[in-house]
Amino acid sequence: MQEKPKITVSKTRRESAAKDFTFTQADISSANGLASYRASAWDSFKKLPLPVNTDEAWRRTDLRLLPASDFKLPKDGAFEDLPVVPEELLKPLTGEQHGGQITLLPGGSQIQLDESLTKKGVIFTDFRTAEKNHSDLLKKLIGQIIKADDGKFAALTSALAQNGVLLYVPKNVQVEQPLHSVLWGPGANLAHFSHLIVFVEAGASVTYVHEAASPEESTPAMHAGIVEIHVGENANLRFVELQSWGRHVWNFSHERARVERGGNLDWIFGAVGSKLTKNFSDLDLAGEGAQGRMSGFYFTDGTQHLDHDTQQNHFAPHCTSDLLFKGALKGKSRSVWQGMIYVAPGAQKTDGYQANRNLVLDDQARADSIPGLEILADDVRCTHGATVGKLEQEPLFYLKSRGIPQKEAEQLVVEGFFDPIMQRIPFEGVRERFQQAIQNKLSAK
Repeated sequence: MQEKPKITVSKTRRESAAKDFTFTQADISSANGLASYRASAWDSFKKLPLPVNTDEAWRRTDLRLLPASDFKLPKDGAFEDLPVVPEELLKPLTGEQHGGQITLLPGGSQIQLDESLTKKGVIFTDFRTAEKNHSDLLKKLIGQIIKADDGKFAALTSALAQNGVLLYVPKNVQVEQPLHSVLWGPGANLAHFSHLIVFVEAGASVTYVHEAASPEESTPAMHAGIVEIHVGENANLRFVELQSWGRHVWNFSHERARVERGGNLDWIFGAVGSKLTKNFSDLDLAGEGAQGRMSGFYFTDGTQHLDHDTQQNHFAPHCTSDLLFKGALKGKSRSVWQGMIYVAPGAQKTDGYQANRNLVLDDQARADSIPGLEILADDVRCTHGATVGKLEQEPLFYLKSRGIPQKEAEQLVVEGFFDPIMQRIPFEGVRERFQQAIQNKLSAK
């Protein structure tokens, strides 16, 4: 498969971003077969500097206040002395019950999987169990889609992540009940690392929901994650990601999905938490006729900073990508969306679409929206757009003239703004979670 060329920026001087992390090679787990992978990732981590504002991808996200040297790893069993997972996080969002559920905790995990899926060859387990019971498969799949040298945080996660999920769906297996995982990250000064591998073989289908969350703390914490997705020929994956970290969490992630010939990926993002988030999400359409849809919802307030960097890479002919991200901002918060549709030479009959819409609710909030196209084929249809606007007064005036109070009128207008995203989400539970987030944000002072 053709690789998209990386953009490099020459620098005559590199500013200091922050004190570097104090993790050592002794923090790397040597268990069950991944020692060489993690050692190689550690070498990449040591070579790569922390990102700074002169790096093109990080121009709008400043890490100089990141307290990197304060973060430490959780100890095994640490979750026993920390706040427990709220019951609402464990409830099904995409059906009446789960086919399987994994709860990832600091230093441990809890796993449930329907026996009928196990008999079909479905593997849905945490990393520690996978290293023991599915070592050959894990070694085969890990690091194939996200490389450790993709970035400083990708390298650090590759080296240190012991918390993770391996989802493997064999050829032509249809998983009817959705699978669910929750990454719960409480604790002061803790660094949580997660690694998800989703591998759906040819002709198979599955729905998978993953949520990362934590209680509010007064002391900073960090999460760095990797998500590697493979959708085989004529396979179908619905993947829902919800991010509701506490406002003290610095959150970084590298995510990439590869969709083979005739495969289909419906990828849904929701982000309402964290102090700062920098997320790289790449959709690689690698086989002819592959399809991918990316739907994003975010709502910031206070001083939150969310930066989403998306790539829709068309490497083969007759592929379709469709991206819609919508966000609202309150207080002094800031959102950044940088998007690119890349069409490789020979990827004819490409159909690519991307749009980012932002609703700024307070004068001190700011939304940066940067769409882009890089087209190296001559028979394509690619469109993009971006908007940043305030609440329209005409619908507000109309609603208030019908006796609806100001706050309720504003909520109705905001809900109407997000409705195109809600219409793209086929799960009532996910829609209700987003709608509750809208109400919570609007009612917060």
